[in-house]
Amino acid sequence: MTSSERPLLNRRLAEFGTTIFAEMSALALRTGSINLGQGFPDTDGPEEVREAAVRAIREGRGNQYPPGPGVPELRTAIAAHQQRRYGLSYDPDTEVLVTAGATEAIAATLLALLEPGDEVVALEPYYDSYAASIAMAGGTRVPVTLRPDAEAGVFRLDLDELRAAVTPRTRLLLVNTPHNPTGTVLTRTELTAIAELAVERDLLVVTDEVYEHLVYDTAEHIPLATLPGMRGRTVTIGSAGKTFSFTGWKVGWVTGTAELVTAVRSTKQFLTYVASGPFQYAVAEALRLPDSYFDEFRADMRSKRELLADGLEQAGFTVFRPAGTYFITTDIRPLGESDGFAFCRALPERAGVVAIPNAVFYDHREQGTSFVRFAFCKRTEVLTDAAQRLRKAFAH
Repeated sequence: MTSSERPLLNRRLAEFGTTIFAEMSALALRTGSINLGQGFPDTDGPEEVREAAVRAIREGRGNQYPPGPGVPELRTAIAAHQQRRYGLSYDPDTEVLVTAGATEAIAATLLALLEPGDEVVALEPYYDSYAASIAMAGGTRVPVTLRPDAEAGVFRLDLDELRAAVTPRTRLLLVNTPHNPTGTVLTRTELTAIAELAVERDLLVVTDEVYEHLVYDTAEHIPLATLPGMRGRTVTIGSAGKTFSFTGWKVGWVTGTAELVTAVRSTKQFLTYVASGPFQYAVAEALRLPDSYFDEFRADMRSKRELLADGLEQAGFTVFRPAGTYFITTDIRPLGESDGFAFCRALPERAGVVAIPNAVFYDHREQGTSFVRFAFCKRTEVLTDAAQRLRKAFAH
């Protein structure tokens, strides 16, 4: 094969084309549809946090390269947040690293901790950057599928299946709770079993907790690092985008032992080096907002969940009401449909709404064929309009 005949994209990433989010967002623009596909709010977060960013820019803070680990004010605020909310103590100078959003945190962590051939056990369906990051690191992903329980309206983890997935080649477990896209929040019993498995098999754990403040009803977010034996082997990933509705600022973070954070930083410095300078100061102030902010934010999202879930049920979908995140997974089979890709590509013309086919989040795509995800992090009037459109298109 000559150089002109060789594929330009390396084989590790050959399976990854344009993301479904880009495709569906473009479809929303082209058709004038309501975009409930990509998970970004349609309103900005707290005014005082925006003003903090403006103030930082005007005062010249962060307009040039910030420190590699992140500005001290933000690292201190992250450590204080972990201590206040969960009783986790981290040294802001050595055990906290600021990243360009959670997506970079995931990539930098996996690139740092994996050698080619290492296996990563992840809960399927999963955020698409997991698969790409594992591939870039030369690792092998081993999915453990969350199974739908339609009668209970939830997706469940089979702990025996998780244990069986671990082999001598397994390097780490990649855990996401609250879980995107299913909305599952792992229970203390499930997390304890995961922790015991990690300790028994001497595994590292990377835990994506970006939806930590979006849990509903009786669900409780329990950081895996709080469980016995886990602080020393867990890299915890957090983000400001989901909690404060500033997804474009791209401010995320990693917490863990000094050894783990140093390893991640060694990789991160060759990705973005640094990012989001003035926004880091603003997020530091956001993390210090009173508990009332987080309570009101969660209550607002819960009411929006109910609004959209009710509309979807009235339209004929089977609805899995999430215990966390701001996504609702539905089953389209009651509508006489079975192909989520075809359904989502036709939905803008049929109903003027855009959604995401869950199959893109699966390695075993047949497991997710009939599931479709809707985002409810939108204004109430937008969700009301979307629900009306869906009822009109499908309800009989």
